[in-house]
Amino acid sequence: MAAAFRSIGIEATVTPDSTDETLSLGGQYSSGEECLPLKITLGDFLRICHRPDFDPRRTAFFMPSASGPCRFGQYAEALKQVLRELGHADVPVFSPSSADGYEGIGEMASQVMRLGWMGIVLGDLAVRFVLKTRPYERTAGDSDEVYAEAIEDFQQILERQGVAPHDTRGVLVNAVTRMRNRFRGIPARYTKDRLFVGVVGEIFCRQNVFSNDDLIRRLEQKGGECWLSDIAEWVWYTNWRQERDIVRQEGTFNLSRLKHRIKTHVQHRDEQILLSPVVDDLRGYEEPENVLEVLDAAEPYLPPTGALGEMVLSIGKAVYLYGKGVDGVVDVSPFTCMNGVVCEAVYPAVSSDCDNLPIRSCYFDGVDTHLDRDQEIFLDLARAYRSRKRPRRVYPDYFE
Repeated sequence: MAAAFRSIGIEATVTPDSTDETLSLGGQYSSGEECLPLKITLGDFLRICHRPDFDPRRTAFFMPSASGPCRFGQYAEALKQVLRELGHADVPVFSPSSADGYEGIGEMASQVMRLGWMGIVLGDLAVRFVLKTRPYERTAGDSDEVYAEAIEDFQQILERQGVAPHDTRGVLVNAVTRMRNRFRGIPARYTKDRLFVGVVGEIFCRQNVFSNDDLIRRLEQKGGECWLSDIAEWVWYTNWRQERDIVRQEGTFNLSRLKHRIKTHVQHRDEQILLSPVVDDLRGYEEPENVLEVLDAAEPYLPPTGALGEMVLSIGKAVYLYGKGVDGVVDVSPFTCMNGVVCEAVYPAVSSDCDNLPIRSCYFDGVDTHLDRDQEIFLDLARAYRSRKRPRRVYPDYFE
């Protein structure tokens, strides 16, 4: 996303990796009632403010928002309040919303959003490759190194100025092929004895290794391989919600819906073209072709038209992953997260309908947890389930 902003001349960069200072600063300027992602994002922004080279006249913070019941919708307002308290009221907080599909970026929204979408697809793809390779690598660190190289390659292409998105997409396809070949070249032994674990939950906490105490790597070290829900599903979900809102407000046939359909079509086409070099490599790792697969799977437990946000996606994706032959599902959420709490209440019914699939809810609040003990118990349950599960995992051809 930062590279997409650089493509239109905006000097954008990602905040540095979170540290203990992040939690310290975030804790000083929050009450403790908020969820962990607020403390982490706030702390990371405040670390920028505390740097010797911080220039408030040349700084803006990017904090997207969302409608609905989640507290995430108040993050930007909380950040603005803290900045005012610190004497930085003039520092703008740029906060596009999911309510309009994040189209509020401005006059260059079309280019930024299209390149940003390509970046999301590529970032998700790089994560999928590192997670399906790292547990089997012969030399520790090989997969992480190739992953870092791929991310650097992608962003150098995305950030080029004066290049049409269509032309950028063609260059990115070549970069995907390079990434694929690098991962294929990693010495590895692909065996079928590892437990296959799906990871769902609140989008920030499940994606951010600092906030979840590097949960996935811990599972890998204990004999697991993980399938992490991608970021793209949130984009498809907000697209689905936006179209529903358009129909409700303007009727079935209108210009707004036509524009929305065209945008969605372009996104699907970009995704298909970018993923075309790796179809064979992702056999058995296919994401849903349409977000409706996930929403339909959630319908018996949390109807998407009545329940909003990540809870619907987590429930639906857990059911989808059951069909892909996982041995268990872990839900990663911040402590007190409403989405996590609702999902935890529903998971017993989901598990019962899915042959008693083990599903474990893990909550994080930035303090030490009994994560290793909980993982051992969960993996024992997953091993027992594996011996009797009905849906069988499909393996790529390169597995022994």
